[in-house]
Amino acid sequence: MSEEVIGNYRLLNCITTGQSSQVWEVVEVSSQRHFGMKLLLPEKSSDSESKKLLYHEAKVGKKLAHPNVIKIVHVGDDPKNHYFVMEFFPSGSLRTRIMRKQVDFIKERAHSILKQSATGLAYMNASGWVHRDVKPENMLVNSAGELRIIDFALAQPIEKNTFLSRLLRRKGKVQGTRSYMSPEQIRGEPLDGRADIYSYGSAAYEIVAGRPPFRGGSPHEILVKQIVEKPSPPQIYNPDVTDELSALLLRCLAKKRDDRPESFHEVLKALNVLRVFKSDPIVRAN
Repeated sequence: MSEEVIGNYRLLNCITTGQSSQVWEVVEVSSQRHFGMKLLLPEKSSDSESKKLLYHEAKVGKKLAHPNVIKIVHVGDDPKNHYFVMEFFPSGSLRTRIMRKQVDFIKERAHSILKQSATGLAYMNASGWVHRDVKPENMLVNSAGELRIIDFALAQPIEKNTFLSRLLRRKGKVQGTRSYMSPEQIRGEPLDGRADIYSYGSAAYEIVAGRPPFRGGSPHEILVKQIVEKPSPPQIYNPDVTDELSALLLRCLAKKRDDRPESFHEVLKALNVLRVFKSDPIVRAN
């Protein structure tokens, strides 16, 4: 399998396997440069929904160019193999690092991770997109602490929440990851960047507290908690979290979108002047 060539790319090694696709390290035959390839699994190649999501992710990613957002460089047009090619970014996801309890790695880089992810999402929202699946699994952080946001399969254009658009709009299928979804996303309402702010708040909470704000005995219970239950301050799970960061995350997790920061620029302004952990050195405003 390692000698297989798809398009102009030789498959080297499989980095990860998901429900419908694999990510491979590949070499471009003509230039010998290394890239990543997201390739639909053979058994999914005739599944129209899987193909639609893969090519939607590629289409959105091709329009984005930011240091904290993974760069998609080529979309395949092979009738047998459905794939796209992106920059090669060897790293683990934050989900993996949390699960492996890489506490020192996360603690040392937490402030930078929170700022880089907010910066990438500020760019996505400003470009007219809601990511809709912000979570530690979709944040890659390499050993140097550089971050890339990945996976635009669920991204959708920001909708104008006007009376006419609400009238014309059909209620969409609820998609996302339960532990990070905003109340309005769960309800299938029109979304703007503040839905990503809620998900970012959930992910950031998990990064500093070691667990998401809400857990439940069933998927339905988690969704109900997202809509009605007030999150506990993250200091309950990690007493080293500062009051300033706790206040910011709880604002991001407000049930009503109007009670959240207006945009990621507001989140970044707050991050610039706070410490993540009480044991961190004091930071100066930029």
